[in-house]
Amino acid sequence: MNVLGIESSCDETSASVVVDGREILSNVIASQVDLHAKFGGVVPEVASRKHVELINPVIQEALDTAEKTLSDIDVIAVTNRPGLLGALLVGVSAAKSISAALDIPLIGVHHLEGHIYANFLTNPDFGFPFICLVVSGGHSDLVVVKADGEYEILGRTRDDAAGEAFDKSARVLGIGYPGGPIIDKLAKQGNPKAIHFPRARLDDTLDFSFSGLKTAVIRFFRKEGDRYSIEDIAASFQAAVIDMLVNNAMEAVERTGIRRVAMAGGVAANSGLQARMREEAESRGIDFSCPPPRLCTDNAAMIACAGYHHAMRGEFDGIDLDTIASQPLTT
Repeated sequence: MNVLGIESSCDETSASVVVDGREILSNVIASQVDLHAKFGGVVPEVASRKHVELINPVIQEALDTAEKTLSDIDVIAVTNRPGLLGALLVGVSAAKSISAALDIPLIGVHHLEGHIYANFLTNPDFGFPFICLVVSGGHSDLVVVKADGEYEILGRTRDDAAGEAFDKSARVLGIGYPGGPIIDKLAKQGNPKAIHFPRARLDDTLDFSFSGLKTAVIRFFRKEGDRYSIEDIAASFQAAVIDMLVNNAMEAVERTGIRRVAMAGGVAANSGLQARMREEAESRGIDFSCPPPRLCTDNAAMIACAGYHHAMRGEFDGIDLDTIASQPLTT
């Protein structure tokens, strides 16, 4: 089954052709990072307009790279929720147009589901059930993936997402956008124990909170920033984020008894987080999976993979497929 995936939920325009949910024939990603860097974050209107410019050329490049034409495509999978509404509409409109014109089945995919299924692109035999830590610019969720398409939320952020905390802290530190990769790079040169930043623990839940940590970094930098190197501040901040993410993930393992853990989302590409998760998993005998960086960030291959599994379950959408700005993976 040749699945054409389309992703445009934020500031990456991406199209991909994936065979049977496993073999990536193409995965074209047109990033808008440089465009939004001068604003210190993604500007929704600017992102939407850029998607309009890029969507058709990106889809064509994905087909050309895969050496396929639209007549070879069996299913179209597109991110239709959640995300920036204007950005989502561009991808969904393109998918609907192709679907209607060529009578190709259409599937709407939840963005977080796509991130989770990215694990199967490089680890296709990773079994169910497993716990997935989904961490990105807009989300920080702990999810039990019980079976194909069946999810239970164990915890989620109550305020800022981890990626959002990285970006906002980096903006105050004056080190650029996007903050995650820059802080990760600086942290390798700093002392993670130089400054003790708070780690939020929300009662007996597995929920996250990064707003207090972000505020603590901002206040510390403004008051004592000249006494410490940027590298030490970055390392200490990142260590706090990693502690909260990993501790909750390992607590989820203890509570559920599930011995498989996966990571997904843009923040999952953080080298410090990956190293710590692998270390904890190995020491506890836990089977661990994480996609490579290119499949952690927003991409259409993960949407095509998730779409394939929807198709195998017989779950298709019509031309009335809705576009939704905000919707949890499951209630």
